[in-house]
Amino acid sequence: FFFQAEDGIRDFCLSRGLGDVYKRQGTGFRKFGSKIKMQSSLIKHIGWIGTGVMGKSMCEHLLRNGFQLSVYNRTRTKTEELVQKGALYRSPKEMAAACDAIFLMVGYPRDVEAMFGEVVEHMRPGSVLVDHTTSSPTLAQRIFTECKKRGIDSIDAPVTGGDIGAKNGKLTIMCGGEQTAFDRITPALQSYGANIKLMGKEGQGQHAKMVNQIAIANTILGVVESLLYAYKAGLDLNLVLETIGSGAAGSFQLNVSGGRMLRRDFDPGFYVEHFVKDMEIALEEASRVNLSLPGLALVKQFYQALMAQGGARLGTQAILLVLERMNNVDLSKPLQKD
Repeated sequence: FFFQAEDGIRDFCLSRGLGDVYKRQGTGFRKFGSKIKMQSSLIKHIGWIGTGVMGKSMCEHLLRNGFQLSVYNRTRTKTEELVQKGALYRSPKEMAAACDAIFLMVGYPRDVEAMFGEVVEHMRPGSVLVDHTTSSPTLAQRIFTECKKRGIDSIDAPVTGGDIGAKNGKLTIMCGGEQTAFDRITPALQSYGANIKLMGKEGQGQHAKMVNQIAIANTILGVVESLLYAYKAGLDLNLVLETIGSGAAGSFQLNVSGGRMLRRDFDPGFYVEHFVKDMEIALEEASRVNLSLPGLALVKQFYQALMAQGGARLGTQAILLVLERMNNVDLSKPLQKD
């Protein structure tokens, strides 16, 4: 049905994902868009591909917030708990034909391309493709162009916050695409995101995620080096974390990843192999614009060594193991005095 806005309707529209229909001017509202067909704008039924470490938690939030959900994962057993909670298990082609939006949360750009190829032929005009995978900005632009030809909206929307952010519904989501498509999917993103931004046109969400990964890479190396120094100085490592974590050095990487390092908890909140993939994308994009990032290149080498040592499926905090071996120390054991 159709409606026109009066006072307060703009907020209603945004809360329902109906777009920025009206723009405030002075004390009243000026008409900013035309009438909207509400039913065609609502995202009610979501098809979700990829229910891994973070995807499963994100899906649980969608179910709790009343969205109808169809799910698919290559390892079907990873969807069973979601099905018990009300989701439907469907193939990618089936969900593409049935759902208002398809969300991807897979591992690599090649996985994004494969899943996109499976669903795009079956998606309805007016539906939306949302890619939460950290992937190539160039691929995001290509997908956007192909979707446009078919009357489908596309948003690249990588996330950050790890397993903790996903479980707590506090993810940061960096989006690239058109404002109207962003507005339509925002209510769904609010189910598991606390900081949701449209960074610009298609591909800009992925570029923003590269910025995030560059900052994390350099920060986590600093955390490891600081802990190694504290160990060699004979300091209480837990006390050090508690003390500097509340000062200028405090960060998620220090306070959370540093704590996991000291507990020898190397379970993945984010896989090493996926982080290496992200760094490769960032370095490739940097090379494209003739930009040198020596810190990122160095950190990638440490993680590449960790993969060679069998750590591909560990969490990113396991970079500690590489630096421990380099220095012939083990932070879990008492310091041996020379």
